[in-house]
Amino acid sequence: MEYTIREMTVTEYPLLNEFLYEAIFIPDGIKPPPKNIIASPELQIYVDRFGTSNADFALVAEVEEKIVGAVWVRVMHDYGHIDDETPSLAVSLYKEYRGQGIGTDMMKEILSLLKTHGYKRVSLSVQKANYAAKMYQKIVSAK
Repeated sequence: MEYTIREMTVTEYPLLNEFLYEAIFIPDGIKPPPKNIIASPELQIYVDRFGTSNADFALVAEVEEKIVGAVWVRVMHDYGHIDDETPSLAVSLYKEYRGQGIGTDMMKEILSLLKTHGYKRVSLSVQKANYAAKMYQKIVSAK
């Protein structure tokens, strides 16, 4: 499958709400939470006023001109907060595009972008049961 990874435009920032919901790990057999769960303050910090800080960066993956995934970072006091010099990362793909290397490539691109902006590390909070946890570990270990 051919895809492109590019910077997210300001007009596309509202899509982060949709991808925030898609990023919620739901174990097999568990009923998905209602979509309005992303309105909670502990989740809104990932997207609220995105782009207003110099530490806000986002990339999207496109397949046939359709945005199918997003990866974004910002310095925030979230579940994986380390310090005010370390941005937290969120990555999300629509289910039908998972397992094809798109998420891996998006993460590699955002890590490269962060490096060019002088960041030495990034934080990612993930549940051990999440199928993608091992993939995240491999990418970070390879850097």
